[in-house]
This record gives sequence, C-alpha cells and structure tokens, in this order.
Amino acid sequence: MNDDELSRVIRAVSEGRGRALAVREGARSGAGIGELRALLHELRSWEAGTGPRVAQLLEDSKVTDVLINSTTAWIDRGVGLEKIELDLGDAQDVRALAIRMAAACGKRLDDASPIVDGSLPGGVRLHAVLPGPSASGTLISLRTASVAGLSIVDLEESGSLPPPFATFLRGCVARRANVLVSGATGSGKTTLLSALLSLVPEKERIICIEEVHELNPQHPHVVSLTERRPNIQGVGGIALSELVRAAMRMRPDRLVLGECRGPEVRDVLLALNTGHDGGWATIHANGSREVPARLVALGALAGMSEAAVSAQSVAAFDALVHMSRVKVKDEAVRRVCEIAVLTREGGELGADIAVESHALGVVKFGPAWERFCEVIGAECAQRGLQEVGVSQ
Repeated sequence: MNDDELSRVIRAVSEGRGRALAVREGARSGAGIGELRALLHELRSWEAGTGPRVAQLLEDSKVTDVLINSTTAWIDRGVGLEKIELDLGDAQDVRALAIRMAAACGKRLDDASPIVDGSLPGGVRLHAVLPGPSASGTLISLRTASVAGLSIVDLEESGSLPPPFATFLRGCVARRANVLVSGATGSGKTTLLSALLSLVPEKERIICIEEVHELNPQHPHVVSLTERRPNIQGVGGIALSELVRAAMRMRPDRLVLGECRGPEVRDVLLALNTGHDGGWATIHANGSREVPARLVALGALAGMSEAAVSAQSVAAFDALVHMSRVKVKDEAVRRVCEIAVLTREGGELGADIAVESHALGVVKFGPAWERFCEVIGAECAQRGLQEVGVSQ
C-alpha cells in the first residue's frame, strides 16, 4: 500500500463512489483481501479526520491524550507524557491535518478563526491552534473517549475507586445528592462522572451540558447540550449559562454540568437550589480545600458577591469529590482521594474533609464525616466502614 493508492481512493470517494468500489478501483492490480481491508481502514481514518498514523495511536486503549506540537508528538498512557516518533510530514502537513480534523468536527479552522474545539466522529475531543496565536507551529490536542464506557466496577478494579469510595459514591447517586467533582486536567473527572451517571435509574432523565461533548453514560435517557462558539462575525454563539437555563425547562431528573469554568456557575447554583436534586458538576481545582476559592472566583465573573456564592454553594452541593493522579509502584493512577463537605463561617466559604486516602490503603476520616453520613445514609456509611475494617 502506498500514498498514491490512498489518494486514488479518496479521489474516487469525493467523486461519489461508495467506499467498497473506491477501494477496489484505487488498489493496485492484484491486491489481496488483506491489502483491501488495510486500504479501507486508512480511508476510514482519513474520513474521521485523523489520518492512519494518528488513528493507530488512538486505537490503543491505554492512550488518553495525543499532543502534537508542530512535527513533534507526545502521548499519555496514564504514566505521564511520552515523546514518540510519529511521521507527520512537515509543518504544512500538520497544519493540513489540523484543518482536516476541524472539518470532521464540522468546525472552521483557518487564519481568520485559528482556534477550534470540537469532537471527532468517534468521540475524540479536538483542540487545535494554528500559527499566529501559536508561536510553536500548529498545535493539536486530542483527548480520547475510549474510557467513557468504563463502569464503577471497572474503576474499582483499576484502583481509581479504592474502598470505601465506591460505596460512598453509589450512596450519593442513590440518595440524589448534588455533588461537585474536582481535579486537575486529565485526573479522570469525566470518566468518573460518566460511570456514576450510568447508575441512575433508567426511568430518570439526565440532561448533560458541556462545552464539548464528552460525557457518555451508559443510560437509556440522556440528553446532551453543547456550547456553540460565535461565528467569525461574532454572532450565533450559545453560552453554557444559556444552556443551563434551557435545560431547566426540559424536565430534568438529573442536571449535569460537564465543567464549571465561568459565569454559568451562577445558573448552576440557582438550578440546584430550586429543587433539582441529584445534580453533578465538575470543576478544576488542586484539592477539596481549594474548591471554595475557585467557586468564589467563578461567581465573581457572574457578578456574585462572595457572601452570595458562599450561601448558595453550601445550599446547592451536598458533597465534594476530589480526583488526582497518585503514584502507585511507579505508575500514575487516577484516583478519588478526598470527599469533603462545604462549610460557611462568617460568610466565608470553606471545605472540611469527610474521608481521604492519599496513600494506598490508608483511609482517614475527617471533621465532616458525620455530616457526610447524613448525605449517604447510615446504612451506606456502615458498609463503607466495614470495607476498611473500621467500626462505628
């Protein structure tokens, strides 16, 4: 197989021929069934926008991120970034690759609109920046969706949900608690949230609001709403805050915000304070104790005072769940490390730890444990304690 064969196939498809006919016409004379299948696979990877070389990386179940800095490539298999050899051609080829990926997302990427966010047909999240804003050549960041189908049991077996956290989080779902999941980029927040939402009873309606579609819970009734950026004329944009307000009119049983990162936090707090129980959201933070400052900062973007953010946050969220990367036997594992409860003293927002486990197998209970027991129920709390050999 060579580039000329693939070019002939792509040209035939663009002229309206079906895939099978295009592959037969474009393949070399005498090509066997194995070559035809390989050529069809390459064609599909080009249609998906990635091209065969990048597609091969994304097919690795351990790869969560592919990062391309001009002609240099890095991947993350869960143990940190690794530089890899990947023949992407020259700088112009990488630019063309980014533009093709954006087109596959239904988005525009050019000198007039040099930054793009989108989702490729297979669910892979794309972020690309062209030279101009980027002083390092074309930048492509891909986040795979391969882990979106993981279940709570899968996360338990992988170590992401050590005892007793799985039991406690099941209790949060069952008792319709409103929970905020925090963590750094790539810590596993979306993966955890997708798995937890899969536990929601089938008769309930889940509405997910995201900047780019990533949440994929295994549930029969999920509605996804995604933000739309303004066009090149600066019109036509639909902000997350507008989507939150729209979702409240769509009879949600569970209202989910993929990430709080701006003034939409005001609408989320309002929604969760008006009878919408069982809601979830994620937020970037380095730890549970840092979440209050982050909420206050986001509230300020929406014109909310610190006192208003504090009062509404404590009333809205029953618990905080923090995820981070923890080194276990020289391997970085994404794990739930803390569960906390928001507090309010003198108008100032804070967070107290209910349970934490930063060292593998060592579980500690903090000052908010009794308050958290009220969230999950005495029976659930007792089961979790038994899992770690603690009596109460």
